[in-house]
Formats: sequence, C-alpha cells, structure tokens
Amino acid sequence: MLTATVPVSWIIFTVASLVILPWAQRQCVEARPSQPPPCRWASRYTTKSILEDPARFENDLLQWEGMFHQDNVSYNAFNGMTFDGTLLDPVTGIHVNSGLHTFSAASKESLHMMLLAHVVNGHPGAAQWILAAHGGGSDVEKARSLAINILQTKWNTYFEFNATYPGFGGFLPWFAHNGSAPLAPTWDWVNRVPGLDNGENIWAISAVIEALELTGRKNYQQLANNWQTYLDFLKTTALKIFYRGNGHICAVTDIANQSLPVDHPSQSYVCEGANGPGNPYLNDPYEGQQFMWFLFFFGGLSQTEKDAIWAFKRPQLVSVDWTEPGFSPVTVQKGFWFSSHENWGFMELPYTDVPLMKNLYTNMERARTCDSFSKQNPGMYASVNNSTDSNGQIIGCELYFLLFFSFYFNAGNYQIFLMLVSPPSLTKRSKSMTVVITPYSTMNTMIVNKPVGLAWWHNMVVAKRMQNPYGSSESTRMDGTATSAFVSWDSKVTTVNGILGGVSFLVRSKMQREGIYDEFIEVVQREWGAAFGNGALRGQEALFCLPAVTVPDGGLQDFTACA
Repeated sequence: MLTATVPVSWIIFTVASLVILPWAQRQCVEARPSQPPPCRWASRYTTKSILEDPARFENDLLQWEGMFHQDNVSYNAFNGMTFDGTLLDPVTGIHVNSGLHTFSAASKESLHMMLLAHVVNGHPGAAQWILAAHGGGSDVEKARSLAINILQTKWNTYFEFNATYPGFGGFLPWFAHNGSAPLAPTWDWVNRVPGLDNGENIWAISAVIEALELTGRKNYQQLANNWQTYLDFLKTTALKIFYRGNGHICAVTDIANQSLPVDHPSQSYVCEGANGPGNPYLNDPYEGQQFMWFLFFFGGLSQTEKDAIWAFKRPQLVSVDWTEPGFSPVTVQKGFWFSSHENWGFMELPYTDVPLMKNLYTNMERARTCDSFSKQNPGMYASVNNSTDSNGQIIGCELYFLLFFSFYFNAGNYQIFLMLVSPPSLTKRSKSMTVVITPYSTMNTMIVNKPVGLAWWHNMVVAKRMQNPYGSSESTRMDGTATSAFVSWDSKVTTVNGILGGVSFLVRSKMQREGIYDEFIEVVQREWGAAFGNGALRGQEALFCLPAVTVPDGGLQDFTACA
C-alpha cells in the first residue's frame, strides 16, 4: 500500500483558498463603495418597495440631492455663502451660468448651517450628502473637514460684511455676491433687514456651535467661539433694530444708513409699513417665531415686555379641524397658507419635547397627506417657484412667483393663489393657476413618519423632468404638462434636513447649557395648551395616507443629461 506524503505548504495553500481567500474577497466587496444609482433612479422604486426598505431609498436620495451642493450651483466656495439656486438648461438639465441666482438670504443660510451641523456632528447621511459632489463616499472625517472649511470661510464673510455695513447690527439682509466680489445687500434690500429669515439662521447657527462643542476637539473650539461671538453680538443689537415695545417686533426694519454703526447719533430704525394699513409686525405662530424666541430669551426684555409679546401673538394661535368626507376629523394648527415651510421651527427648536406639540405636529402631516389622497392629488402643496417656459425661465415675465397654498378649514377646501412677490408694488395681486406640487412639501412628514414622507416624495419625483443632475427639480404641474427647470435651497434642502431629523436635538442641548430650556418648555405648554387643551387631539390615532395616483405623462421629455 502506497502512502502519499502531502507537503505542508500545499495544506496551507488549500486552507487559504477555501477559507481565507473567500473571507478576504467578502471584505473587499463590503469595503468597496457602492456605485451611485443613475440620475433617473427614482423609477427603480415603488411605494411598496420604499415602505419595505426605506433606508435603501433614503441612501439614493441623499446621494443625488447632495449633487446640488456644488460651487456656483448652490454656494460660492470663495466666501462660503449660499446662492438662492440656479436655472437649468431646459433640454440637458445642466446648470446655466447665466441662470445662477446670485442672491440669497439668511433663510437659505439657515438650511446650509443645519446641514453643516449634521456633518460636524458625524451623521453618515449628512456626510454622504456633502461629499456627493466632492469625490463621493460617506467618510465622516473627510466630510467634517469640508464642513469646517466652509464654516470658517463663511464666518470670515459674515465678519467682513458687518464691518462694511455696521448698520445691520450683524443681521443679514437679502444679499448679492458672485466670485470674489464682496457681499452686499441686493438692490431692493439696501437699508432694510428682515427679522424672520434671521431668526431661522440664528437657531441653525446655535446647532452648529453645539455640534462643534460636542466633538470635544480643541481645534474646533476657536471656530465655535467665533460663531458664539457672532450670536452674542446680535443679542446687543436685536432690541434696538427690531423691537418697538408693547410686544411689537418689526417684520422688516428700515435703516437710516446701513453704513453707520447701530449707536451712531444719525442712525435710526423704523418698522417698515408702520403707518400703513397692514400688519408690520411679527406676531405669527409660524416661521416668524424663531426670531421672537431669540428676542424673548436674549433681547434683555422685562417680564412685562415678554408677556406683551405673547399677548400680541396669542390671537393668531388657532385650533381648527381638518374635515373631509370619509375621514375622521383631525385637529391641527391653523396655518397662514398651511405651506410646509411654515413649520420650519420644528426642525430647529425642541417643540416636540412637549407631548401636545408632538401630537399636533404629527396631526398636521396626517391632514396634509390625507387631504391630497382624498382629492386624488399625486403630491402635496407648499410655497414654491412656478414652472419654467421653453427657454428655461420661470414663468411670469422675469418676475418671481410663489405658489401659496391656503388651507381654509372653515370652507373645507384648498384655494391656490399665485402671488407676485417681486416687485413689491405688485404683491397684493393674485390669480388662480394650474396647480403645482413640490417634493419639499414632505419636509415635515419626513420627521414624523419618514417612510410615508419618502413615498410621497418619490411619487412626485418619479414624474417626467422631476430629476436632474442635481437631484430633484423644483416643482411639477399636477397634470404633467410643465415642470420647473430650477433647483434651490428652499425646495431641496428643507427635505434633506427633514430626513436627517432636523437639529432640535442640538439646539435642545445648547438651550439646556444656557439655562433657557425649562422656560421654553413651560411657555410652549402654557400657550399651546390654552389653544388646544391638554387632552388628546382629535385624529391623533388616525393613519397617514399614501399616494394613490401618479402625475400623468403630459408629453414632457426628461433632461438629456439625466438618464
């Protein structure tokens, strides 16, 4: 009998081939970054597949929405500041240099700041978003490095702007910039400054500061200190610029001379429209509240003045029921237009730490989703730019339009108004139009029920021309006959911030450190409790609704650069 002698080296090789090599191959596959989906990726999904695996859909969404974050598309890499957005070539979908909106505002800055806060805080989804157009991947440290650079550059720009235009007291008007040109007020915001937009930005900056602090990294401390110094400066100027006593906060303040310091003898501040027929003050329970809270906590107001602020705004806080045949009533907060952006503050401030507010916020999204379902709408409404024409221009003879959605509960129906917002002399004109829907109408749904929010977002984006090389498009008509070849912070990054959960967790942490959190909770409970009671809300156990119809094919052709 012959006995074969097997070399030890062969045994080692065999074991390596059968055990170690397959293991190593699996590690390589798992470590290799997945290829991004094609530009027109949404058609790969259905509502059913999204609900079964929302994480996969969210991953693809963040990848493509991140393509918006590019120099000369959404922001200026030279100074770190946002642009409003950009028009796209109506055929290819590629951004057009001449179509870049070289203006922006503190509201767009706030959306940028919130995303940067998420990146600094180490959120993998935020890292994927910011790196999408910068080499790809989701490396948290690489993403942080990019965010830190932008935040430092941005702070330098804020500092230089305040030195050049001290009359703004550190606050931002709508501003213009391009390339290396210095930041300056837009022509229609010379010697004028808004409270609402700055309020949104203040709490986003607070989130950035807290994110920097929570990293515990000493090399981030100076940047955190710089931004805190900025907020501390605003605390010293806010009262003089915006407050007029008796609870009255200017919505827009007219400045005598933006080049003079706040305390200069020739400087003065007046509420715009104070002698007119309208309301020149911020007394809304919507997105204007963020500035109110800043003034409430840091403006140096007496308790009497704090009480006056709430007494003035309290009548605007109204409980109403959404009703529709076949559905149980759902209690919501009455909106001004009931546009999704009105609940911007829920992304920033910890309202939902109060159980009543969590139920109320969720109810508003039940009503929003179920109203569109009940009316067989393929999407939901929010204030957004109109469709573009065959030349890629926003319809309206170069005037910028906003579609405002008015939720008239007493009448039991929606009414749509097309409001001309520029020039100001035409702002009271309105006319009905073909209804458009926008993906960012899901921004709040994403926070309270992300799978449902993703399903509605998908149902709008899967329509023709609703995807482009920078992610989702601005809006589409419900009949599928036109879309907006435009991309902007308001219609895109609101959604992304919603998907990431907002920054209220960071703001909460900072409020607790500053000793104002308990009072915030107490006041919210008191004011909303007075309007809504402290019991269960009608409809708070109701189900959300999913889309039942799609945008029809209106004969549009997809952008050629988005296959």
